[in-house]
Amino acid sequence: MPSDDTIPAGTPRDIPPAVEAPSPAPPPERASSADPGPAPGADPGPGGYRAVFAVREFRPVFAAHLLSLLGVVVSELALTVLVYDLTGSPLLSALTFALGFLPYVVGGTLFAGVADRYPARRVLVTCDLICAGCVAVMVLPGTPVWGLLALRCVVAAVAPVFTGTRTAALTDILGEGDLYVLGRSLLRLVSQSALLVGFGAGGVLLAALSPRGAITVTVLTFLCSAALLRLGTRDRPARTTGEGSGPLLAESLAGARAVLGDRRVRGLLLLFWVPAFFVVAPEALAAPYADAIGAGPAALGLLMGAMAVGHIGAELYVGTALGPRARSRIVLPVAVLGLLPLVLYAFRPGLALSVGALVLAGAGAAYVIGLDQWFVEAVPEPLRGRAMTLLTAGLMTVQGLGMALAGLAAEFFPVHQVVAVSGAAGGACTLLLALEVRRTHVRYRSARQG
Repeated sequence: MPSDDTIPAGTPRDIPPAVEAPSPAPPPERASSADPGPAPGADPGPGGYRAVFAVREFRPVFAAHLLSLLGVVVSELALTVLVYDLTGSPLLSALTFALGFLPYVVGGTLFAGVADRYPARRVLVTCDLICAGCVAVMVLPGTPVWGLLALRCVVAAVAPVFTGTRTAALTDILGEGDLYVLGRSLLRLVSQSALLVGFGAGGVLLAALSPRGAITVTVLTFLCSAALLRLGTRDRPARTTGEGSGPLLAESLAGARAVLGDRRVRGLLLLFWVPAFFVVAPEALAAPYADAIGAGPAALGLLMGAMAVGHIGAELYVGTALGPRARSRIVLPVAVLGLLPLVLYAFRPGLALSVGALVLAGAGAAYVIGLDQWFVEAVPEPLRGRAMTLLTAGLMTVQGLGMALAGLAAEFFPVHQVVAVSGAAGGACTLLLALEVRRTHVRYRSARQG
């Protein structure tokens, strides 16, 4: 379940939020634009998601996210088809899709300093223009296959910088309180919906246009996203004062060391990553599992989309029906229990039970709403852009690794056993991690109160 992206027994029910004191207001120079609607960081009250859309500056960010995400999804599909048409090689076609994951770790680690060193609006617009330029070169008839794959890597390396910068910029637009949490949730919901809609839209485009023609459409989506961000958001200063003062690589690596060196932040990062690593197994193995139970192509579509449906429904419920304290209380239990429905695969269930288990597993991703708040509170503001970029890069990387390892395991063991073991092992690992996060939570709160 990529997220732009994006993807349990344990604690007492009365576990409090990571920080109970009110979130500090953003500095004046980073405040949101004039007449933004509700004050950033304010409790959205009964408005819920509506209160987030009431913030004027969020609306172009949301629209830009939708456009760029659809562009990525359609270009991935069209480029995979184009490479197959040019080469006739299933390996190169699959590699084209895999290259959407692998460069994330490079871009997220080596270029993370960009997110804090330069003004956010400049970074976001530049990333969109780079992607538009790369896709435009893909469209040229003379571009060789190796060039297409290289350009695919560039787009994938830029993606974590864009996503991390935008996520950090949301704290400037929405504040660090519940509006931020719900804003992140909305962007995640769009990412999940794109998996259901984007590939369908790509299929329609490919039915009407050639692969290069479909890719051409995505150039426009990236350019429109850049225009929305340039015209619809404020030009705020960089988070650090080190613009041009030192090597970017050194600054990026230093930021990664600082983020990973903090026990609390490291535990929260792993709580994002570990469940995502295990939960992708049934998606990666959906085609062989559908074949194993004698299901047809329509059933494969149900298996591929079931977790996204569960995720969207659960996150909408948690975002609208639960308040900040309740969302915080469910983080650790839901994170651990969310993987356990996959254990049902041990009994090699039919289509209906398999889809039900996948919907429940997708619903388990709703724990991320409360985890978002813990993470933004734990990361120091000067490191926020690099931390968000590292979070995104790690999330995509572990999902790619999880898919690859699930496929490797399925070469030696039955598919249903691989998925069941993924659910059981993932639940056990997440339980151990939840206990660590709970310990750091107690120490973190004591330090803040002291």
